[in-house]
Amino acid sequence: MPGPSERPEAPQSLPSAGFGGIQRKHLMTHAQLVEKAVHWLRRYRCGVVLSEQACASGEMPDAIGWKRACHSVLVECKVTRADFLADRAKSCRQKPEQGVGSERFYLTPASLIRTDELTAGWGLLEYRRGRIQMVHASAKNLRTPTGFRYEMNLLLASLRRVELRIQPQCITDFLKWKNRMMEYNRGSLPEGLSSAEEEANVFLEPDLTC
Repeated sequence: MPGPSERPEAPQSLPSAGFGGIQRKHLMTHAQLVEKAVHWLRRYRCGVVLSEQACASGEMPDAIGWKRACHSVLVECKVTRADFLADRAKSCRQKPEQGVGSERFYLTPASLIRTDELTAGWGLLEYRRGRIQMVHASAKNLRTPTGFRYEMNLLLASLRRVELRIQPQCITDFLKWKNRMMEYNRGSLPEGLSSAEEEANVFLEPDLTC
């Protein structure tokens, strides 16, 4: 037996088990994973990206972005298997025709879920070694006309929140701030500024396939 000054070592906590056996405990929070999703969507050529904004259907995408031709990409972030399993029970998953996203992805820590557990058409992104990797591509035609209307609702609701925050200006006046800069600068823009017409904006270009 150990002497009075000797104590047995405390048992080491075991790593959490994943679908493939023992794996490291996931330390990333949901908020951190959402931030990674937003950055990934921008690299995926989405010119407008929103995170955690609700639409009329009750769905609140963790992150969603839009490319040319109003092509949308949804990313749902799950840090545990319980989160993933609970997500599949949501109304917008049970009725996918009401969901948003022309493309739809789950983003998880590495080895959290299997590709054969994905809903038909969904893709899988994994965060590993500081980078997001596409494990399984999404179909590109998942959005229905109903889903498109919900996306419009989401965008309009988000614009309305912006307008409330910049009052007494309205959004139109806010977007024309460069016109006022020209007035203050005797008819020309200050150096380093380009006119609104010269700004790159893929959403004003002719529709192209994504």
